[in-house]
Amino acid sequence: MPGVMLMFLLCLSAGAITVIRGEDPYIFFTWNVTYGTISPLGVPQQGILINGQFPGPNINSTTNNNIVVNVFNNLDEPFLLTWSGIQHRKNSWQDGVLGTNCPIPPGQNFTYHFQVKDQIGSYFYYPTTAMHRAAGGFGGLRVNSRLLIPVPYADPEDDYTVLIGDWYTKSHSTLRKFLDIGRSLGRPEGVIINGKSANSKGDAKDEPLFTMKPGKTYKYRICNVGLKTSLNFRIQSHPMKLVEMEGSHTIQNTYDSLDVHVGQCFGVLVTADKDPKDYYMVASTRFIKNALTAKGIIRYTTTTNGGSVPAASPVIPDAPVGWGWSLNQFRTFRWNLTASAARPNPQGSYHYGTINITRTIKLINSASRADGKLRYAINGVSHTDPVTPVKMAEYYDVADKVFKYDVITDQPAANIGDKVRVTPNVLNQTFRNFVEIIFENRQKSMQSWHLDGYSFFAVAIERGRWTPERRKSYNLLDAVSRHTIQVFPKSWAAILLTFDNVGMWNLRSELTENRYLGQQLYVSVLSPERSLRDEYDMPDDTLLCGIVKDLPKPPPYTV
Repeated sequence: MPGVMLMFLLCLSAGAITVIRGEDPYIFFTWNVTYGTISPLGVPQQGILINGQFPGPNINSTTNNNIVVNVFNNLDEPFLLTWSGIQHRKNSWQDGVLGTNCPIPPGQNFTYHFQVKDQIGSYFYYPTTAMHRAAGGFGGLRVNSRLLIPVPYADPEDDYTVLIGDWYTKSHSTLRKFLDIGRSLGRPEGVIINGKSANSKGDAKDEPLFTMKPGKTYKYRICNVGLKTSLNFRIQSHPMKLVEMEGSHTIQNTYDSLDVHVGQCFGVLVTADKDPKDYYMVASTRFIKNALTAKGIIRYTTTTNGGSVPAASPVIPDAPVGWGWSLNQFRTFRWNLTASAARPNPQGSYHYGTINITRTIKLINSASRADGKLRYAINGVSHTDPVTPVKMAEYYDVADKVFKYDVITDQPAANIGDKVRVTPNVLNQTFRNFVEIIFENRQKSMQSWHLDGYSFFAVAIERGRWTPERRKSYNLLDAVSRHTIQVFPKSWAAILLTFDNVGMWNLRSELTENRYLGQQLYVSVLSPERSLRDEYDMPDDTLLCGIVKDLPKPPPYTV
């Protein structure tokens, strides 16, 4: 069974030895996904609720927990959830993207079963079907450290999830129609924090999102769950100590504000050491004209006069200007080499900078038109999801009937992106190769990339175009291990990783419009043998679709 840890307790009783087999703890959830009316920006619209909640419920887990989520789809169209940043070791069957899973049909359910194996950190889940992410269906997912693993900071008084994102008042179905006819989504109408945006006039009547006791320190897990816009996050008068980023402990630098790009999560500590009153947390758009801002109240729970709570100051701290500031902030992020993450050994005991690169893949994002409609591409190929998920086609040995491997090259031509080809985009990757991936953004807009199934070392982001000589700028000592990286306009980013997790893994733009219109691909990592040591069998309850629906199930893997 996936995620089993064998623990053998030897008990001597009347000369007999009893062997007890145990598993890591299980956490069970039943989620009903429905439509409901929400008004994040004061305009009623159709939203997607989970158990009646927007945002959806938080998942609070601990390293190696088995998480079982039974999802009932009560929408009128297919639905899927992905668990962004959860690595699903040997188990891409639970990834919840259209390349690995058939969507849950209306009126049916599917049970996700995955283990947060050897992970800690701040994550979130969201829908991957259609434009459902624009309607909600997202929520926080945290993985706490086991008690036996020391954490490099004192236990906070409380632990809060802060989901920030841009927002459109148009319905998800209307936004999807825009993309389907070849239009862009355009600019968002606003920004929200945990599904809301405070409209305080300074009279202390706003309900607080969070409360703090004077003198206590709190952890805030801040994730950008929006569609396309980088956001700057800050709290009035309260500096933030960065302690964790997408599953890694970081050097504990202090920041007045943080740029959080789409898909990214930060864990910060905030101490309630100011005058007891209300304070605004602020999220505002970056790199677009006419900045949009959302506010939420943090309230101190006691006051010096024992009575009313003084209102937050209407003067909010300014956001930084320009993306050069954001690039410089990225350069201050460092891996905490002496801290342990999910395992007892320190993070720095893995010396990634000494491993020889076996393959370099350059990925250039572009926007173009195909048949008069807007499409986004990687190396000139705009991915389209076939009816049969590419993982299932591969597992059933009918891949040749669904897609072709390696329709893009590792080193694209100089004029790549002038034309676009619409087809499934699947890279064949050798198991356990140590690979360098270059993301080159030749456009004037921001980009944010995410890779399922892995964490990678974000070793560099620089201006201009990449050449082999630019490796001299790589951080080969303490780059943060993470799963999402931004690329600034007319710039490039480099990541390093070992492809040691067998499965079919989605590499995508986290900008929802770009992903929906083809800016994604799949990385197929196959082991030389069909072995349970490398990958789990397809679960018996897997939903089937496309050409594999009526095919006999392949023989199971062996040990």
